Amino acid sequence: MSDLGTKARELDSADELVPLRDRFVLDETVYLDGNSLGALPANVPDRIADVVRRQWGELRIRSWEESGWWTAPERIGDRIAPLVGAAPGQIVVGDSTSVNVFKALVAAVRMARTDGGRDRDEILVDATTFPTDGYIARSAARMTGCTLRPVTPAEVPGELSARTAAVLLNHVDYRTGRLHDLPCLTAAVHAAGAYAVWDLCHSAGALPVGLDEHGVGLAVGCTYKYLNGGPGSPAYLYVRRELQDRFDSPLPGWNSHAEPFGMRPDFEPASGAQRGRVGTPDILSMLALEAALEVWDGVPVEAVRAKSLALTDFFLECVGAYVPEGRVTSLTPVSHEERGSQVALRCADAGEVMKRLIERGVVGDFRHPDVLRFGFTPLYVGFADAERAARVLAEVLR
Repeated sequence: MSDLGTKARELDSADELVPLRDRFVLDETVYLDGNSLGALPANVPDRIADVVRRQWGELRIRSWEESGWWTAPERIGDRIAPLVGAAPGQIVVGDSTSVNVFKALVAAVRMARTDGGRDRDEILVDATTFPTDGYIARSAARMTGCTLRPVTPAEVPGELSARTAAVLLNHVDYRTGRLHDLPCLTAAVHAAGAYAVWDLCHSAGALPVGLDEHGVGLAVGCTYKYLNGGPGSPAYLYVRRELQDRFDSPLPGWNSHAEPFGMRPDFEPASGAQRGRVGTPDILSMLALEAALEVWDGVPVEAVRAKSLALTDFFLECVGAYVPEGRVTSLTPVSHEERGSQVALRCADAGEVMKRLIERGVVGDFRHPDVLRFGFTPLYVGFADAERAARVLAEVLR
């Protein structure tokens, strides 16, 4: 065994999170794509079988009350809340990330205009964002009569003005894994009289977020990456408690009505997090997510963050030792303060390389045009996985 192989074994022996691996359905594959789709928690299949056979099959319509279907969006939101540093009653689960970005961004513009008048006619969007966020921002700008300006997160403080209504930002860059400064950027946006909307898709479940602590007003995120909720599992919307009475959703629905069963033609918004709901919840996916979140019982996010940094440090060390010089270039920041839970390597023939890695049991993903992306989910990825992935990568590149 190589020196790095021995080091990996020693690190795994000292890892307090190793037992969590047994909470997932895994095989001998090195699975480093949890930043796209998390692994299946072992308790989910039986839970879904119960939802389908008993709750739906036997109780049927009674399950909306007897099985707690109606309250699931807020109940599960409260399960997610500690993972993103939020007190209960501020997160509602439902719809997709894209839909929740649209709700949050339009509501942010409306609140900014209530505060500062119609001159708030500009939305700033992260120029490096995942494409859908950009598409949604463009549509929200058209709908609200705003100008949309793409800027990098580093440029945001210098681009804010009395015209800025809202700023849409990613906590972690999906390509490079760069972690942006949520506390400082939020403070700068608020000081300019605007509202920040944070996309937490690549940070929730991988590192502490601190929504309440840092004064974030609005945030959204998906649940199928580091939260392991399953393919297409519902997203969530965070609305800070102090803003909930002012949150004016552009998608009012019967589920967000103060009297959802009153069937009144006029809309009166519900109070609290329920304002973020729209239509009937996707119960099967919702309850699969609720079961999946049980893997977090007793797991401090701080321990997950510490292991994430150790894993990515070790993987980069192995890549540096094994991979032929000049064959790859890391796009992921060296600084822990600027790193999420993934490593992105630039490689000229990245698409073919990733295909060959997958054939050899190392699963990451490829991002156009030349990025190999490896996501490290500390709940089930170990140091031996990181060493093996780097070793196989070196063999493929040779």
